[in-house]
Amino acid sequence: MGLNETVSAERIHIGFFGMRNAGKSSLVNAVTNQPVSIVSPVKGTTTDPVTKAMELLPLGPVLITDTPGIDDEGELGEKRVETAKKALASTDIAVLAVDALAGYSAEDRRLIALFEERKIPYIVALTKLDLLTAKPEAGENEIYVSSVTLEGINELKERIGAFAARMPGEKMIIADVIGRGACAVLVIPIDASAPKGRLILPQQQVLRELLDNGCRAVCCRPEELADTLAMLREPPAAVITDSQAFAAVAEIVPREVPLTSFSILFARYKGNLPQLVSGAEKLASLHDGDRVLISEGCTHHRQCEDIGTVKIPRMIENFCGAKPAFSFTSGKGFPDDPGEYSLIVHCGGCMLSEKEMAFRMEKAAKAGVPCVNYGVAIAHMNGILRRCLSPFEDELK
Repeated sequence: MGLNETVSAERIHIGFFGMRNAGKSSLVNAVTNQPVSIVSPVKGTTTDPVTKAMELLPLGPVLITDTPGIDDEGELGEKRVETAKKALASTDIAVLAVDALAGYSAEDRRLIALFEERKIPYIVALTKLDLLTAKPEAGENEIYVSSVTLEGINELKERIGAFAARMPGEKMIIADVIGRGACAVLVIPIDASAPKGRLILPQQQVLRELLDNGCRAVCCRPEELADTLAMLREPPAAVITDSQAFAAVAEIVPREVPLTSFSILFARYKGNLPQLVSGAEKLASLHDGDRVLISEGCTHHRQCEDIGTVKIPRMIENFCGAKPAFSFTSGKGFPDDPGEYSLIVHCGGCMLSEKEMAFRMEKAAKAGVPCVNYGVAIAHMNGILRRCLSPFEDELK
């Protein structure tokens, strides 16, 4: 997968924040060398986050987000400010644009405190250097820049790149467990919920990672699994299935062959696997009327047998023998305070960055709400969760 084909969830997320007319949008355009954001002397031109996926040297694939001004006013302005702050959930590196002529505002200081509270590395870009009569000395975490003359822009990019270099290295989804040269069987249902002509993102990513790391991959549909296993000269290192086919696949795969699902792999890759496994215990003790949030990180067209809104609720009702009250969110719609729920059931999070998925897990933990993801929940309700976690036993201790 080329740099410009990297999915947004796998890119470094760089968020640009600041007051209205601090030169934030001009700064984004100067850093990217593209007209990403509309620039105007009128305050509040940026009314919604503007994102641009691109390759930014020396960082590689990034997602740039230009956010609304944090000092917007009025009822609508307050909503824009809240939207800007929500962008922090997925921000890996923050750039705070401060008008060098006006200096720091109280809002700027509060935003810096939020960066530090959430442990987001940040740099303050003091803008409009071209309008200053003299260039003052910059503080340790500051840099003076001009979006007109481009002075300081390359240095700003280098400073951002230095933050990126200190970020954790690339994580593996499954190749580190499979091992180079080993074979994995991927069980991929092709049914009404499968997108036409392509694989869903977790399937793509697992397949590509296996190939990139010298592993062998064999793909089949659930109804072809028995014949596929019989064709292999030796048992595979693992069988990875779509969670919806867990029950049928578990009956076919020999006990000695490790079995897991794409969703469980993403619980390990994007989420907090021990927390999600612990949350599965809540499924059996749900009662009538208990509020259950089913949350997905993406937005998609709902099929009549949609996994999130139809199949998962039905499975839960059958498993717990009760009628919980289900609520649903998608995309960026995760609640700020999930404390009203008895349980959160989350998708695998393939369309969310690791940062945003971790932020959602932290919200649930702080509110004392158990959280489980689709794959973990389905495996638990089928009585095979321990078996499906066997490749990751050391990580659960």
